[in-house]
Amino acid sequence: MKEESLGGDDVREGLTAIISVKVPDPQFEGQTKIKLNNPEVKGIVQKVIKDALLTYFTENPSEAKSIIGKAVLAFKARAAAKAARDAVIRKGALESTTLPGKLADCQSKDPTESELYIVEGDSAGGSAKQGRDRKTQAVLPLRGKIINSYKYRVDKVLANNEFKDIVTALGIGIGDSLNIENLRYHKIIIMSDADVDGSHISTLVLTLLYRFFRQLIEKGHVYVAQTPLYKVEVGKERWYFLNSQAKSTFVAQVEAKGKKATVSRFKGLGEMNPEQLRETSMDKANRVLKQVNIHDAQEAEKVFETLMGVEVAPRKRFIQKYAKTANLDV
Repeated sequence: MKEESLGGDDVREGLTAIISVKVPDPQFEGQTKIKLNNPEVKGIVQKVIKDALLTYFTENPSEAKSIIGKAVLAFKARAAAKAARDAVIRKGALESTTLPGKLADCQSKDPTESELYIVEGDSAGGSAKQGRDRKTQAVLPLRGKIINSYKYRVDKVLANNEFKDIVTALGIGIGDSLNIENLRYHKIIIMSDADVDGSHISTLVLTLLYRFFRQLIEKGHVYVAQTPLYKVEVGKERWYFLNSQAKSTFVAQVEAKGKKATVSRFKGLGEMNPEQLRETSMDKANRVLKQVNIHDAQEAEKVFETLMGVEVAPRKRFIQKYAKTANLDV
């Protein structure tokens, strides 16, 4: 069996080069003009760069060793990712007929009317499964916080069981095998607790979708359910509110009329019975969904890298800058 060697992507990872080339009659590849297509230029550039790098590496052996070490690490990561991806494929994670055991699938096979609720926790998942519309709504509960797909290497993310379940449920494959036409649900709805911890879990799921299935967001398939934080009962009637301000305003209006309002706060979706969850977050007539969009791809990439990446300093600066506008419910 032939052993794999370092590839061009492995060697170039992390390196940046700026090359100025003057060509009398430039020919570009495609309409975007992002690649110079003059064959005579390629040979010249390769020779100049090769000679310069040989000289530089000879004079700076420690730098050469560092670059080679980084290339080897990139190669190992790529090989591990491929192995993990192959393992996922072997286990049928890219086949729509092999669904995860935790998934309560819907009866409909029409993607345009089918919805997938990605729910925080087995407890909330149980209520959601009982309260859903079985014809069009599928439920996939997640166990705790999933892996931060921006912080860890691809091979570790691909080996994560929660990630595999999402890949399986979506049915569109991953990487080179990704085909959005095979999407099993045209609404992917993230549903978590209406608190800081729930927001963190929603962010982790969004990060995963952005990194590996960005087309789903670009085509408008991803939503976040706005789950209630408060229940207010007035007599036999009840109302649900997403935040304390709306709740307080309503209670004040009720009490001004001489009526008694009983307020209860949900600690999480797991506290809601199937009827309450259906009424507030799953009934198409009453629920509130926010569609996730990417208005500026470059800015979105920057924010994801800042907040979910491995570097701590940029994240700290971001929090310090915007913390004054944050509204934390703890």
